[in-house]
Amino acid sequence: MIKEFKEFIARGNVIDLAVGVIIGSAFTAIVKSLTDNLINPLIGIFLGKVDLSNLKFSIGDATFKYGSFLNAIINFFIVAIVVFILVKIINKVVKNEPEEPEEEEVDVSAQYLEEIRDLLKEQAKKKMKIAPKQIFH
Repeated sequence: MIKEFKEFIARGNVIDLAVGVIIGSAFTAIVKSLTDNLINPLIGIFLGKVDLSNLKFSIGDATFKYGSFLNAIINFFIVAIVVFILVKIINKVVKNEPEEPEEEEVDVSAQYLEEIRDLLKEQAKKKMKIAPKQIFH
């Protein structure tokens, strides 16, 4: 069981996933800081409130913090834009690598017909070479 676990961990996909999760966590912290410390105050200037996360309304005893929801939406759009740009860059880099030509699957009957055709061509060439020699001799 330990051997199987080592093989599982040693797979490239698991390691790539772990690196992606770690980088994603760090990136999320950066985006949250960008939203909370730069974008929200800028939006707050136009709305008259400095902190969007404190925006809320109450109905009876229920309080709805729509400012926190707006923060989450802003964070999502920032992450989505950055991921979109990264994917575009990666696709351009990957496209520039030469692609290996794919081998076409040949139908067996077509392959046999091609072999027969080639044999008939060879026989025809042999007959053409022999015939002129017989005429001159």
